[in-house]
Amino acid sequence: MENLKVEISLSKGMESLQGYEEMKRGVDFIAQNHSCRMSVDGCAVAFDLGSNTLRAVVLECGSGEFIHSFEKIVSTADGLAKSGRISDAAVDRIVNAVKEAVGSFDIAQDCTMDAVTTEAFRRALNAQEALSRIEKESGISFRVIDGESEAGYTLLAVRERLKRLGVEAENIVLVDIGGGSTELVVAQGEEFVARSFSLGIVTLAQSGDSIEDIHAKLEIESREIAAFFESVKPDAMDDTLFVATAGTPTTIAALRLGMDYYSYDARRVNGTTLTPRELEECYERLRLMEQAQRERAVGVGRGDLIAAGILIFLKLFEIVCAREALVIDDGLREGVALSLCRRGTTTL
Repeated sequence: MENLKVEISLSKGMESLQGYEEMKRGVDFIAQNHSCRMSVDGCAVAFDLGSNTLRAVVLECGSGEFIHSFEKIVSTADGLAKSGRISDAAVDRIVNAVKEAVGSFDIAQDCTMDAVTTEAFRRALNAQEALSRIEKESGISFRVIDGESEAGYTLLAVRERLKRLGVEAENIVLVDIGGGSTELVVAQGEEFVARSFSLGIVTLAQSGDSIEDIHAKLEIESREIAAFFESVKPDAMDDTLFVATAGTPTTIAALRLGMDYYSYDARRVNGTTLTPRELEECYERLRLMEQAQRERAVGVGRGDLIAAGILIFLKLFEIVCAREALVIDDGLREGVALSLCRRGTTTL
């Protein structure tokens, strides 16, 4: 399994040295990125190349407002589970999407930029080759970040959105259900511990030929998540906010609000709550839809992925023992942009 570079090993009520160092890095990440004031004028452009989707955003540093956003399905990890490689077709889709994103933004000269990619490129045997081609053909250089950094950026974005929503939470359990991995973050005050697991909606959906195969893989993969959470969960779970981000939670929240893939509005989705029962109802609803109706609801080619995501989400509810989850649209790309505004990096 692809996990963080340094294993977290905390036992309840007792920190190992390894776990302490992991928590210290969490504190350091927050100290570097969670400044209350934007410190860079101009704007920040952030690209997040995930295992299924390319997402980009432009953040106006002075006002703290996200002024442009872009999202396109590129199916980065399609076939990765079997071949171990990012396919040429996936690279073609990524290059075209990056060019489209850059062309859609009116970017000022004083903007800073960062482009990150995650689990698919952490796993791919041809990661460097594919990234070199993407840079050569699109002009954008992506860097591969580890699971800890991915979780830290996402937590940064989620905390900022919670603040804007007026939601106060000292303790947070955050799950980020991605295409190729799931990140679990436990934040208590200014400290957090996180781990990345190679269980994502694409990898799960492509893990077998039957629903029985998928359930079997989910059961096996989730054991490690459960063991990790048991070792780091907050003492006061009743006072802990369970937050979910990424495509599955946001898509299901949108459906519950009467939206579909084409009318999706992040402003309405942010702060929505979901329960396990609502997830089960949406799973059954999607299963009974005709293909055209399902594509309208969740997007072309996303039906099986969202179904797999619901299964992962339900398992996470079980592990965390939560009654409901607060859904936040903001994630990795927003966290990278916020970090740019507060610290600065490459100027376009």
